[in-house]
Amino acid sequence: MKIWKYSRWDFMMLVLSIVQFVTTLFLAVRWEEWSTFGWVASFMILTAMTVYNIIVVSHLFTHTPWFSSPQFNLLVSMFNSINIGQSVQAYQLTHVRNHHRYNNDRKGPDGKTKDTSSTFRDASAGEHVGVFRYAFWGAVESLLSIGRALLSVTRLWRVGAHEQDLLGLASKTPIRRTRELRQIQLDRMAHFVATGLFLMISWKWFLLCYLPAFFVSLALVNVQNYYEHYGALPENTYANSVSHYGRLYNRLTFNDGYHQEHHLRPLTHWTQMPRVRREFGDKLDSVERIVSPVPALLGAFHLNRKQLHRQRVVIVSSETKTFSKVAGR
Repeated sequence: MKIWKYSRWDFMMLVLSIVQFVTTLFLAVRWEEWSTFGWVASFMILTAMTVYNIIVVSHLFTHTPWFSSPQFNLLVSMFNSINIGQSVQAYQLTHVRNHHRYNNDRKGPDGKTKDTSSTFRDASAGEHVGVFRYAFWGAVESLLSIGRALLSVTRLWRVGAHEQDLLGLASKTPIRRTRELRQIQLDRMAHFVATGLFLMISWKWFLLCYLPAFFVSLALVNVQNYYEHYGALPENTYANSVSHYGRLYNRLTFNDGYHQEHHLRPLTHWTQMPRVRREFGDKLDSVERIVSPVPALLGAFHLNRKQLHRQRVVIVSSETKTFSKVAGR
């Protein structure tokens, strides 16, 4: 029986997931024994683990689930929902079916973006919204939404009628739709049980360390997404994202830096991202695009980044549809 769906190297991310959970429990148990330095270290460790899991481990899992067995993937989704403090299946729907479909689009004639995480959503005149507003207000919105889902005990954590975005992204195929919505319910249930466990171990740790670390993690994940698209050209298939090709970073993050390539082939396994870079090399090299010298999380240090979204552009898409656009109009 084949265990790993794509590559046995995915076992490393499973190990990292287990290590994160065990470490989180350890930090909760030992919280009241530590000095101020220990509290600060606990906060930093929790933040780093959560950010890494969201932008690397769970992110890759939503695109290429690790196991051949649907049951194993179901359990991984529940387990990492504890680690990232939200449903992995809900993350998959909003990220893969929304973000990767609309690719950080600009506002349309109705004044709205189709990509709900677009950096243009709350801005005007064709500009990106400010990074601080995007990061921290986005974190507030996410925290409120997650909290409401976590406390939906009376409906047994099912997706509610008020969650039209999620319901609209779920599969239209009845069997698959039922499975996806059921998975969100199971993820939320696992998250709820784990939250209860954390509170029982140390409610002080939960309120003074875990929650602040989780909020900062959400904000940092937003910073990551912001600089993966900041300055890029949404209308160009080969320039709508920002890649970073640093060897060390990509080794430590399972090729997370190949973001433009990831948008070109979102269902390609992380081990194949360099191959995608070679496959589209001529087209990528033929257009003006942004390649960052630093990882997206440090995008603020990419000084003098090009602002391609401000240029007048004439694009011929991969579907050979031709149109013109003036940025900001």
